[in-house]
Amino acid sequence: MLSETTQIWLLLVLFRGAVGGRKWEYEPVSIETYSTDESQLKFESKIDRLKRGEFGLTAILEWKYDTDETTMVEASAYRSDSGAESDYKLLPWTIPKQPFFDYLDTYYKDVIIKNLGHCSNLPQFTGKFQPPWPKQTYKIDKCIFNGDGLPEVVPPGFFKIIFITSGPNQPEWGFTFVLKITTKLF
Repeated sequence: MLSETTQIWLLLVLFRGAVGGRKWEYEPVSIETYSTDESQLKFESKIDRLKRGEFGLTAILEWKYDTDETTMVEASAYRSDSGAESDYKLLPWTIPKQPFFDYLDTYYKDVIIKNLGHCSNLPQFTGKFQPPWPKQTYKIDKCIFNGDGLPEVVPPGFFKIIFITSGPNQPEWGFTFVLKITTKLF
């Protein structure tokens, strides 16, 4: 039989796990990247298996063009119970089409940097982003997402995220990322 002190500690540990934080785990299924003009932007990525049940995202983004007020960003999220292409349904979790610099001050800063900043050389800033966006090669190295800035509760299933960046006289580029979400037990 457990002592009263041990029972209290176990209860606190279980309660702490139930109160805050992400209630889901993910496994990346696939990532596909593209660019309509690799002389201006080249994008390569892969999913690395780090150890059993743990995966990381690796990507190289060779950015060689200037962004301006006409550069736009948008993203859509879809969910499927089965993972079958015909089963995906649009979710309300989207990034509406918006100027790139507005995106940097919101979603990029609140989600992308919180999840990829520790394992990449992506620009990080405080306050409002001050253009220009640096033209250089960005590397994401075996990143594991911690879920900061994302919903705490997500229903299990397959999720597809489609991200697109475009603008006049600029390449269109983006990615399609598929993840399998399961409920976190503890």
